[in-house]
Amino acid sequence: MIRTVLLTDYAWPDDKVERDVIEGAGFTLVSGPPKPSPSAEIDALAETHQPDAILTCWAQVSERAIAASPNLIIVARLGVGLDNIAVEAATKRGIWVTNVPDYCVAEVSDHAVGFALAWARGLIHFDREVRAGGWDPASANLRRLSDLACGIVGFGRIGRATAAKMQALGCRVIAYDPHASDIPADVELVAFDTLLGRSDIVIVHAPLVPATRHLINSDAISKMRRGSLLINVSRGGVVDTDAVIEGLNCGILSGVGLDVLEGEPNVPQELIVHPGAMITPHVAFSSDASLIELRRRAAEEVVRVLGGEMPEQPRNSPRR
Repeated sequence: MIRTVLLTDYAWPDDKVERDVIEGAGFTLVSGPPKPSPSAEIDALAETHQPDAILTCWAQVSERAIAASPNLIIVARLGVGLDNIAVEAATKRGIWVTNVPDYCVAEVSDHAVGFALAWARGLIHFDREVRAGGWDPASANLRRLSDLACGIVGFGRIGRATAAKMQALGCRVIAYDPHASDIPADVELVAFDTLLGRSDIVIVHAPLVPATRHLINSDAISKMRRGSLLINVSRGGVVDTDAVIEGLNCGILSGVGLDVLEGEPNVPQELIVHPGAMITPHVAFSSDASLIELRRRAAEEVVRVLGGEMPEQPRNSPRR
């Protein structure tokens, strides 16, 4: 019997990379629509095709989808975060959950640094002003990055890459991460509130788990330096959007760089019109190189497990 792999959705023009890997190994690939469908539709796809493996990008792989797939042995995330997969349900069923944790370290850290540079040098602000017919260099209120302190929330692979790049630009770097170890000598690990109070730029690289949901909230923002910059290139739910809007309006935040929002793709009008808001559509992970690597490695993990081997990037310990 030929085994079936369900690709729930994909954030690129086609499924060619995934199809070449999956079908090249002798398996069948069934692709859902490119854009993520509602959870109920993914449940129905799982029930219809009863896949042996699921590859998912943004779509929710719910407990019901897992239960509807009696032959399922792996759910592979085309990405890093696992908040769209019912990991606990998969674990109880003896199903592997995998991701590709290191494919976009360079891209996401570059994106964070790009936001910091754009804010410090007024790149977005003045581009908008000039396009609107203005030309007022005397209004510049710009910053020297080497005079600033950068606080990084979440000091894993990407956080460390961002730290190195910000240090290369002259920034002093501090970090908060309750799980971090082997901290470089030139980075100070501090308490969360200490980081907020000592940083001109706060960059969020934390995963979305129950303990980090709305980690950056009104209370946290109230402890930040007045006129500071908040950057989120991790998960939207880590930052309370209403609190960000409040922080911008009261001047605690002079700017925000947001690649992710908790309500994406819906962007509040207050952010759209605010001159200090820089917003990109969840693309920090993306480059030609990173996407090819992501797609190939996620599909290869599925082939590996369907072939009876252990996954290279397990994120759970299935009860088999």
